[in-house]
Amino acid sequence: MKAIVIGAGSDLGVHIDGAKLGSVQLLNDLQSFYKGETLSFQQPEDVIKSRNLSDREKNKYEIEEFNTKLYNTIILKSKEEFFPIVIGGDHSVSMASALASVKNQPDIGTIWISAHTNYCTRETTTTGNINEFSLMTVSNQKNSDFRHFHDGLIIQPSKTVIIGVREIEKGTKDDLKYSGVTVFTMDDIKEKGIEEIIEQAFNIASFKTQGVHISFSLDVLDPEIAPGVSAPMDDGLTQEEALKIHDAIVDNIEDVVGYDLVEFNPLKDENRKTEQIAVNLLAKVIKAVEKKDKYKKIKA
Repeated sequence: MKAIVIGAGSDLGVHIDGAKLGSVQLLNDLQSFYKGETLSFQQPEDVIKSRNLSDREKNKYEIEEFNTKLYNTIILKSKEEFFPIVIGGDHSVSMASALASVKNQPDIGTIWISAHTNYCTRETTTTGNINEFSLMTVSNQKNSDFRHFHDGLIIQPSKTVIIGVREIEKGTKDDLKYSGVTVFTMDDIKEKGIEEIIEQAFNIASFKTQGVHISFSLDVLDPEIAPGVSAPMDDGLTQEEALKIHDAIVDNIEDVVGYDLVEFNPLKDENRKTEQIAVNLLAKVIKAVEKKDKYKKIKA
């Protein structure tokens, strides 16, 4: 299975502009070492984006149209034996990529690495940004009307792990408490170390499943080292910790069925710090997939 890198340039899931530019920037950067197949989707220029914080499901229909195309493309390319690497865009694009992974492999887990739980509903959201709905949509029966493009199963909550969370709103906390989802906060990481946390995460997400979907948001990093995100939060991961997570992804690449890197906002970046980290992380995954593909060809 060879890599395909798919740009998903949408910032419709957040009221702040700029994340739609991230995929284009990173696709250009990858040209220096990646010679494989790429695709790029961009939100239409004529879309009138809602930024109204009182709107509890901003840009829902525009996001669904964008995600429908992305979802169908990932499914098609997976059937052609490609490994999908999706570059966002805000985290709402992961609704398409994660559900496409489920469609291809109906019984999977997920490791969701983000400063935010992304486990909101209309009732619990504080912003109405649909990127906050993304994990709830792919791993819970709620939010079903945000996945009309998907006609299959969802990810099992008991096989769902969130890493790097800083703050959980009360309504979201109540939903998570009874969901079966495992949450590792930054306090857990400080106490146990990132190596133990990511090992536990893979043990949970891969146990008796057909694979693991990885969704990595750059907002999990501390904004001192990675300011180029739409919704930064203090006290995040270090670059070394992010690299260790990706070392674990490489070590477990046989179990990984899809990978996202999201929330890069070049308009918020400083001296291209976030951009360089993003390229380094993507390079690790791409090289692991290419090595896996080369080994399979030799073995065959």
